[in-house]
This record gives sequence, structure tokens and C-alpha cells, in this order.
Amino acid sequence: MSSLNNPNLKLQWQGQLDEYITALCWSQDGTLAISSAGGEVTLFSKQLQQILKSNRKKNSILCLDFSADDQFLAAGGEDGELKIWQFPQRQSFNILYDNSKWIENLAWHPQENYLAFTQGRNVLIWDAVSQKIIATLPFKNSFVLDLAWNPNGELLAIAGNGGVKIWDCHNWQDDPFYLEMNAAALKISWSSDGEYLAVSSLDKIVLVWGGGNLVPWRLLGFSSKIRNLSWSPISSGEPPILATSCMGDIILWKRTKNEDRAWNASVLKHNNSIIHGLQFHPQNFLLASGNEEGSLLLWKNNQNLAQNFPKISESFSCLKWDLSGQKLALGSKNGKIMIFQLEDQNLT
Repeated sequence: MSSLNNPNLKLQWQGQLDEYITALCWSQDGTLAISSAGGEVTLFSKQLQQILKSNRKKNSILCLDFSADDQFLAAGGEDGELKIWQFPQRQSFNILYDNSKWIENLAWHPQENYLAFTQGRNVLIWDAVSQKIIATLPFKNSFVLDLAWNPNGELLAIAGNGGVKIWDCHNWQDDPFYLEMNAAALKISWSSDGEYLAVSSLDKIVLVWGGGNLVPWRLLGFSSKIRNLSWSPISSGEPPILATSCMGDIILWKRTKNEDRAWNASVLKHNNSIIHGLQFHPQNFLLASGNEEGSLLLWKNNQNLAQNFPKISESFSCLKWDLSGQKLALGSKNGKIMIFQLEDQNLT
């Protein structure tokens, strides 16, 4: 794991789309894809900005993702259209169109060119090689609220009312393993080693499965909706740290050896506004957050505020580290995009 003694973010570039930034996604080669509530999809690479999809219909794009080999970019939104761009030609095509059902979540398999995307109460699996739907996974209890592949690509978790269903990716026809909950599962997040699965629920609880336990740990004390879940990288065989946000509170959860308490919680100070974006650096314990008042905060060592950019934009809507951890992108509710470069003034 890399170490930064004195991390320093510097603004590298900023741009503007017409409306609210809904999603950000980095490719392996450092290209940033950006989507907006106005239906725009834009690429940013080496100081150049290129529009892939204009905002003629004004239908919001809700999600986008690059495939693991950077060959495909997928986007979906309110018009029910799944749009695919193939690179390097940047050829575009539509997979299906159902304007009665939004596409609110999608994600590429971490190794293969399989795309999972939501359509109402189902998740569909599209194979980019055959360009066919190879599986339809029903949730039945409700519309699907979130989905996530296990990092090793063996499992796909799907969240909705009543819990989480987990499918074996080699046997789509088999019944899923069902993690039952008393309320709707809103967000799901796998740790980078696939050992832990965190799930936030409508009843203001986070459940964590893993670590050899079949019964989940219950992380309590949240006052309202849990908006973000982010796992730290793995360090020296220690369990990862889970960062959560609720209103203006950022809470770090660390597993202990005391099974009676299981997970210790600590609250980070200095933030005083609702958190809309929260993510650990991919290679160390730097934690970035963007909030309602347009401030960017960076913490190190799981407690110390390393850098604060107060009110540099209107309310931030999302943020994303690139895969190398050298750049941090932020999107705002007024369509502003900012890219910061990470430097270290004292490299060791």
C-alpha cells in the first residue's frame, strides 16, 4: 500500500455541463466519463472535452460505467435506453428501449465484458461479445435499488425491499442466496478483497456480512438516511475500514478483536454539511468527501483533516478517484466539473 506523508490536492481542470452532474467514471487509461441530468455524456482526456451524447431530449442519465478492458462505455437513465459506446472507434448503439422503466443502476463485470443493469424489478445481464441478454434475474419484492459485483467476479449482489439477493455468476439459473432484512436495502458495497459486504437499510442501520460470520453485524446510531458506503484498501491483513455518511456525519467503522463490540465507530470532525460524495483513495487511507455547501475535504490517517477547500462550488453531487489514485473528480448540482491532481510534498 502506498503512503503519503503530506497529501496535497491541486486543481488541474474545470468545466461545465448544462445541468446537475449525476455520475462520474474513470477508465483504466485515465479518461473521465461524465453524465448529467440534462442527458449529456461527456469524455474528458488530456485537457480535451468531447460530447458523446447531447441533451436534446433532456432525459437524465442516471448511471454510467467503463468495461474492465476500456472497450465499452455504458450509460442508462430515465428514458429506459441503454446506450453503449465501443472504443477506440467510439461507435454507439442502443441495446433496448423501454421508456416505462428507468435504468437506475448498471455495472460491468470486473474481468469480463458482461454488463448488469436494472429494469424495474429485474436485473438483466448483457454479453458484449454475443450482444445478447444472457440472463434475467428477478427481484420480485420491489424495484431494484442497487447492484454490485463481487471483486473476484464470482457473485452479483442485488438490493431491494426486504434484503439482498446474491447470484452465482456461473449458474444464473440457480436460486440466489437471500440475505433477508426488515426493511429495504438501499446501498451495497463489497470490500476490495470481497470478504465483507456492507448494506445500508431504510431503517437507518448498516448490516455487514463476512469475516467468517453467517449472522451480520448491525452498525447502529444513525439519525437519518445513510447516503454513502466506502471501504478502505486492505492493509497488512487487517480488516478494511468502512466509511459511512449520514447527514453531516462521517463515521469510520473498524472491526475489533472483541466480539462483544465487534466494530468501533469514530466520527470525523470539521464537516458541517450533508455529504453527497465519499470515497477512500484506492491505494491508501486518504478519504475524500464533497458536501452540500460545495466544500471538498480530505482526511488522512483515519482522523486528521489534511486539506479543506471551503465552498469552492455549489453543492457537490458526486466524486470519484481515478484508478491510480492520482486524480480526483467532483461534480456539482449546477453542472460544474472539477479535476484535482494529488501530489505529496514529502514522499517517502
